[in-house]
Amino acid sequence: MKIIKPSYEILGSPDGEQMIRNIELCGRVCYKSEDRITDQSAAKFISMIMKSGHESVLEHEKITVRVVCDRGVTHEIVRHRLASYSQESTRYCNYSQDKFGNELTFIKPCYFEEGDERYALWVKAMEEAERNYFALLDAGARPEEARGVLPNALKTELVMTMDIREWRHFFRLRTAGRAHPQMRELACMILAGFKERIPVLFDDITQEDN
Repeated sequence: MKIIKPSYEILGSPDGEQMIRNIELCGRVCYKSEDRITDQSAAKFISMIMKSGHESVLEHEKITVRVVCDRGVTHEIVRHRLASYSQESTRYCNYSQDKFGNELTFIKPCYFEEGDERYALWVKAMEEAERNYFALLDAGARPEEARGVLPNALKTELVMTMDIREWRHFFRLRTAGRAHPQMRELACMILAGFKERIPVLFDDITQEDN
């Protein structure tokens, strides 16, 4: 059994500066102000349209992210309907195979501290799930049958693509203080990464405001 922390990777190496230039060009069609585009005009223009609530323009650009988290978190992520998803399948993945290290991998819950009684109980439950899963496979069950004993804490990988407007909606909901702790943990990580690589588009979304 392996226990890991959640993680993410931005796919495709998006060029943040080019993204905001593309959004500016699309947005200025509405006002027929393309002649006002300069090397420095994109950030100011996009800030203006976001403040005015004209976020439909942001749908012209998208970002794809691969996340590693537990299956419980992905159940919340896929509720965002304006997105595309591809997820690791417990139906087809046989975790007794070498490529999975012949073991199950679980995501460490951020709300339990190692050494705490609750964490010890959680580890014990994961160990039992792993034993039962492999026992079912040994008894001739197919992965799609054995997966019935797998818990929400099982590690999974999910590739998710959203346009900028939907990413903003995702962050407003999922970095809020009322969000599930593990969902918030992952969303805050991704938001910080977006802010490092993409100008303007996410600067107004802060964890402290939620």
